[in-house]
Amino acid sequence: MTTTGLERALNESSLRPLPATAAELLREVGAPPRLGAHLRAVHDVAWSLTDNLGRRRPDLEFDTTAVLFGAATHDIGKVVHVRELSAPGHAHEEAGRDLLLRYGIPAHLARFAGSHGSWGADAPLDDLLVSLADKVWKAARVEDLEQHVATYLGGAPWQAFMELDDLLQELAAGADERLAFQASYPIVG
Repeated sequence: MTTTGLERALNESSLRPLPATAAELLREVGAPPRLGAHLRAVHDVAWSLTDNLGRRRPDLEFDTTAVLFGAATHDIGKVVHVRELSAPGHAHEEAGRDLLLRYGIPAHLARFAGSHGSWGADAPLDDLLVSLADKVWKAARVEDLEQHVATYLGGAPWQAFMELDDLLQELAAGADERLAFQASYPIVG
């Protein structure tokens, strides 16, 4: 069931629109408007992040389409665990992956819902980029996550980290507007 609030969250603002498949899925599961707004904000940051990295490092291998879909659906499990829209929790991660699989989303795309909250040195770059977008959209910085991403950039570690730091500072600059956008939508319908 689609709500007016969800439609507004999916269509209003200068944030880039979600991939059509992700937007339709949010409508179908009756996502709360706040969740739609959050996913738009994270997706918008992921778009800028992948665009910038792709231009700065054209030899860097990542699947832009997968990262953008992952960013657009990473918290979809919060339709099941609505409390986690306003309180910490991780129950939405497995629930989101399972929900996406039930709706026919391929496992290589559904995985982001389950992996965005944890990462390690062996995590694929695509997963790290979704996690990074989910942090920097609100200007949160997580040093170990950023170090893992910088490792993929190669070269001198300090130089890779500084290059990434510059990009993340640029992206974090829009956090107040994104937070205000998300906060303008209710948690429930």
